[in-house]
Amino acid sequence: MSRDLGVLPRWDMSKIYPGLDSEAYRKDRDEFVDWLDRHVEALDKDGICGRDKVSDSVDEMVPVLEGYLQRTDRLQMRYRTLFAYCHGFLSTDTRHEQARKELNVLEKLGVRLSEAGTRFLAWVEPLEGDLETLVTASEWLRDHRYFLEESLRRASRRMSESEETLASELGLSSAGAWSRLHRTITSQIEVPWVDEDGERILPMSRIRSLGRDGDESVRRQAYKVEIQAWKSHEEVLAACLNGVKGWVTTLTRRRGWSDSLESALVGARIDREILEALLGVMVDARQVFARYYATKAQVLGKEKLAWWDLMAPLPFKESDPIRTFEEAGSFVVEQFGTFSPRLADYAARAFEEGWIDAESRAGKVDGAFCMGLPERKESRILVNYDGSFDSLMTVAHELGHGFHNEVLRDFGALRRSYPMTLAETASIFCETIVFRAAVRQATGATRLGMLEAHLLGSSQVIIDIHSRFLFEKRLFAARKESELSPAELCSLMEEAQAETYGDAIDPRYRHRYTWAMKPHYYMEKTSFYNYPYAFGLLFGLGLYSIYEERGNSFVEDYEAILMRTGLADVRTVARSVGIDVADRSFWAGGLDALERAIEEYEKEAENLLVQS
Repeated sequence: MSRDLGVLPRWDMSKIYPGLDSEAYRKDRDEFVDWLDRHVEALDKDGICGRDKVSDSVDEMVPVLEGYLQRTDRLQMRYRTLFAYCHGFLSTDTRHEQARKELNVLEKLGVRLSEAGTRFLAWVEPLEGDLETLVTASEWLRDHRYFLEESLRRASRRMSESEETLASELGLSSAGAWSRLHRTITSQIEVPWVDEDGERILPMSRIRSLGRDGDESVRRQAYKVEIQAWKSHEEVLAACLNGVKGWVTTLTRRRGWSDSLESALVGARIDREILEALLGVMVDARQVFARYYATKAQVLGKEKLAWWDLMAPLPFKESDPIRTFEEAGSFVVEQFGTFSPRLADYAARAFEEGWIDAESRAGKVDGAFCMGLPERKESRILVNYDGSFDSLMTVAHELGHGFHNEVLRDFGALRRSYPMTLAETASIFCETIVFRAAVRQATGATRLGMLEAHLLGSSQVIIDIHSRFLFEKRLFAARKESELSPAELCSLMEEAQAETYGDAIDPRYRHRYTWAMKPHYYMEKTSFYNYPYAFGLLFGLGLYSIYEERGNSFVEDYEAILMRTGLADVRTVARSVGIDVADRSFWAGGLDALERAIEEYEKEAENLLVQS
C-alpha cells in the first residue's frame, strides 16, 4: 500500500450551509423549531390525541389529515437535512464539540417530533374504515396512501397511549439499561496476549482483527483467548440478553403480535411467505458455499477450515491492485456508464462536486456510509480509501446508496422512507457492476483475491447470518418459558452454526459466544436485525441476473423499483416490474450468481496451486 493514492478529497459541506455558526444554518434551525411549535399547537387544535375521531364528516377530516401530513413531511425534510449536516462534521472529526452540541440539540427536538408521531398513531386507528373514502377525496392523501396504511397497521398493534408512554419511559431503565450495559462491558473488554514481543493487554477489537492474520498460529491463539474472554463475562452478558429479550417478549404479547418475528416482518414490509422463500434459498446456499469453504481449505493447505480460518488471507502474492482515488473514480464512472448514462452522470457529479470524503485521518470515524440531505437534493459519502480492491468496492457500494437518493430526490420525506430489506438494493447492484468489471480485467492471484473478498463477504451475509437468525428465533421461543443460562445460550448458538455451516467447518471449533459478541441481539427496539442483510444481497444480485438476461431494457424497470421503495410493501414494489419475491426461483437467480463466482474461484485456485 505504499503507492501514492493521489489527492484524497474531503467532502464540501459549504454548499449546504456556510458553517455551523452561519446565519443560514441558524435561520433554518430556528425556523424548524417554530414549525415544530406550530405543529404541536395544530395537533391540540385539531384534536389529534387519543383514539377518538374528530369528526365523521369527510369534508372536515380531509384538511386535518392533509395538514398533519404536510407539516410532518416538511418537518422531516428539514430535520434530516440539519441532522445530516451536523453529523457530517462530527463523523469526520469526533472531537468537534460544536457539532456534538448541535446534534444534542437536534436529538431533543427529534424526540418532540417523535412524540407528535406517537399522538398521531393513537388517533388514526379509528379511521381505518374511512380510509378509502378519505383518499378518494384528496390527491395529497392518495399520494400518501401507503404511509397512512402503514400507520394504521402500526396503530392496531399498540397498547393504550398511557401504556405506550409508560413503556417508553420505563424502557430507559430496563431494556435500554441492559443494552447500554452490554455496550459498556463489551467495549471495555481487554485480553492478555503473548507473542515474541512479550506479554501485553489488547482490546477485544484488536484480538478479533488478528483473525485475519496470515499466520495460522496467530489466528488460532486469537480465537482461543477471545473465547476465554467472552466466557469470563458470560454471566453478566447473559443477564443483559435475557433482560432485553424478556422485555421485548412481554411488549410483543401485550401489543397483540403472535411473536417478535411478526413485528419485525411488518417493519421490513414483507410477510412470512416471502421470508420462507428467502430462507429456502439460504438453505440451498449451504451446499454451494461448502464448495467455497472446501476450496479455501485446500488453498490454505488444510483438510477442513477451523473457525479461525474463515477470515484468513490467501497465501498467494497478488500483483499490486492499488488505485489512486482519481483512477478509482474514473473506473467506477466508466463501469456505471455501461449500465446507464444517468448512473454514470450521478457518480461523476459526486466526484466533481465534492460529495465524497475519502481521506483517512485522526478523528474521522472508521467504515463508510452515505447520508442524504433531502432539502438540498444531494448526498454525502464517507469512505476511508486506501487504494485496495475492498476500498474500490466500498466506493461503488456507497455511490449506489447515493443514486437511490437521487432517484427519490423529488419525493417528500414520507414517500422516500424505505425498509431495511430494500435499503441495499442500489448499493449491491452498483457494487456488482464494478465487481464484475474488475474481475474480468484481473488475472491470477489478483483475480482470486477479488473473488475471495466477494465470496467471504457473501458467505457471512448468507451462511453466518442464517445461523444468527435461527439462534434468535429459538432464543425468543425459549425465553417465553424462562431465562436462559450462558450454557444454554452457547448450546443454541452452536446448534445454529452446525445447521448452517455443516461439515464445512471443523465442529470442534465453532464460535459459541457469537450471542455475546453481536450487538444486534441487544437492540431493544429492533429484533431480527439479520435476515434483511441476506435479503438485500440476494435481491440486488437477483436484479443483476435479470439485467444480464434483458440488457438495457431492464434499466427503466430498475429505476422504477428504486422509485417505489418508499411507496409500497416489498411484494408490491417487486410485482410492479414483474418480479415475484415469494417465488424461490427469483432468489435462486441471486444464488446462481454466487455459484458462478465460486466456480471461477475454484478454477483460479486450481491453476495457482498447480503453478506453485
